[in-house]
Order: sequence, then structure tokens, then C-alpha cells
Amino acid sequence: CALDQAQRQNHKNGHYVTDAAIDTIARLLEMPRIRVLEVASFFTMINLRPVGKFHIQLCGTTPCMLCGAEDLRQAVETHLHIKAGQTTKDGTFTLTEVECLGACANAPMVQINDAYYEDLTPENLLTVIDNLAKTGQASSGSQSGRRASEPQGGLTTLRDCHTENSGKEAGC
Repeated sequence: CALDQAQRQNHKNGHYVTDAAIDTIARLLEMPRIRVLEVASFFTMINLRPVGKFHIQLCGTTPCMLCGAEDLRQAVETHLHIKAGQTTKDGTFTLTEVECLGACANAPMVQINDAYYEDLTPENLLTVIDNLAKTGQASSGSQSGRRASEPQGGLTTLRDCHTENSGKEAGC
């Protein structure tokens, strides 16, 4: 929590946790500096170096990879002229490949700053990026119109309290 707050307070200077912040947190929590640094370096949500105004965190774990994360990475790298781990020259975008972001049912997905963008294709991810560049805003969540983690194509079970064949109550 302290690391996240320090990072948020440093948003004008690259949205990362500085060495001075790590020292201050260690002193406030009365623990060795190395313990704070261990936590900071473990979690991908904590940045130890400056990132762009929009930090694109691309999930690279198995569900996202199987659903097209590699295509997303290539599209972003080509579109923004950067590689994973780099920031655009104007400081607007940083691309980072991270471990699971917890939205496997809606893979592939990215997290940009605090928002999740799910059910991505290279085309709709580039639309999100272009909208962020132009207006600073983009609609988060499923980019295919799915609600929550429902199956592609909509619900197939538990749609109502009646069976479809007989029209009688199904024990709801």
C-alpha cells in the first residue's frame, strides 16, 4: 500500500517508486531497506523506473498466449515503434510484458494504468491506444461486448427458471 501510494504521488515524474521513497518507507515501517525493495521488485504493479503516461501491461501467460497475446505484442510494437520494456520517445506509452493479470476467461488482455481491456484483437487494441493518445480516454472492459466472464456467444445454461423443452419450472 505504501509503495503504491508513493508511486501514485510520483505520477508527474514517470509513475515509479524512487530510491528516496523506498528509503522513507523502510524507515516508516522500521524494516531494512532490502525488504521493501524485495516487495517492490516482486510485484509488476510497482515500477522501479519511469514509465510512460499510459503503461501498457500485456499479459503473457498461457491463456493469453493461446488466444493471441503474441499478435497483440507485435501490433503494439509496430504501431508505437517500441519493443517490450521500452517507452515511446514522447513518453506517452510504455509496453511491458507481465505475468497473469487475472482475466484469463477474457483473454487476451492488457492492463493500461488501472484499467483492464479484454477480449482483444490487434485492431481493437490499436483503437484503444489511438483513443488514449488523442483524448486520454478509452472504454475499458471487454472489447467484444461480453459482459463479465460469460462464454463467447452468450450464456448457455442458467438462463432462466424454466426448461426450454417443457416450459415447466426446473426447480428454481
